[in-house]
Formats: sequence, C-alpha cells, structure tokens
Amino acid sequence: MSPSHASALPRKAGKDHFPHWVLYCAAGIMAFSLISVGLIRITGNGPDQKAAAPTVQRSLVFQDEKDGGVRVKDGVTGQTLTVLQGEQGFVRGSLRALTRERYSRGIGSELPFEVIARVDGRVTLLDPSTGQRVDLESFGPTNVAEFARFLAMQAE
Repeated sequence: MSPSHASALPRKAGKDHFPHWVLYCAAGIMAFSLISVGLIRITGNGPDQKAAAPTVQRSLVFQDEKDGGVRVKDGVTGQTLTVLQGEQGFVRGSLRALTRERYSRGIGSELPFEVIARVDGRVTLLDPSTGQRVDLESFGPTNVAEFARFLAMQAE
C-alpha cells in the first residue's frame, strides 16, 4: 500500500484518557448535596420551617435624626426608648436592608418593625408591612444583643 492509502484505513481506538477523579468529585458533590438537604429536612432547620413561639415581642419605630443618630421609639406608645449615637453599623445595616424593601413597595418609614425573642433563644427582626425578616442569631451573639436590648428598655 502506498502511504496515501494508509491514512484512509480506520485506526484502532485508544484508551479513554478522561480523568476518573473528576467523576469521583462530581459524585461526591452530589452525594454531599443530597445528604445535606436530607439532614436539614430531618432536623427542621430549613428556611421554610416555622419559627419557634415568641416569648417577648416589641414594636419599634426607628427614625433618623439630623445629627446622624437613630431615635428608637416604642411602636405602640410612641415614647422614645433611646437615641443611638455613633456608627451603629449592625443596627443601621439590618434596618437598611428592610427599609430598602419598604421603599421599593412604596411603604413609608412610620410603620413599626417587630423585635421578637423566641423560645429557642433566637431573636428576629421582622417587618410586618413587607413580611421580610432578619434572623439575627446568624450574625453572632454581639449583634443579637444590639437588638435584644430594646426588648427590656423602658421609655426615657
């Protein structure tokens, strides 16, 4: 045979050189995902699970002051509980997230938020006007304490 005819003959298929470790990693990721979802469902800790019963609940209105402070008022009586001075980063950040949702729906800032302490020790910041909530325990005990202190405050 001439060299030009040799290239027209079928060649033997070689071994597949796809790395097996890629398949093992993909299988591991899928197994981890399925096990994680199963554990969340079994333990009842998923985001769609019902929250524990409230032990203490308080309506609060937060108002920005001209000097940069934040006035915290009881949402029922309207009495001032405290005026937060300084940066108050976590309080402002949590409220900003909920206020942004209110703004997008055309809801004003005069409606109160709810701070709720629950039987299981969790503290939740809830906006009843939008249904949005922030589970504060996700941010650590120091940040939970920033909102939990409002539950026990008396009017100034």
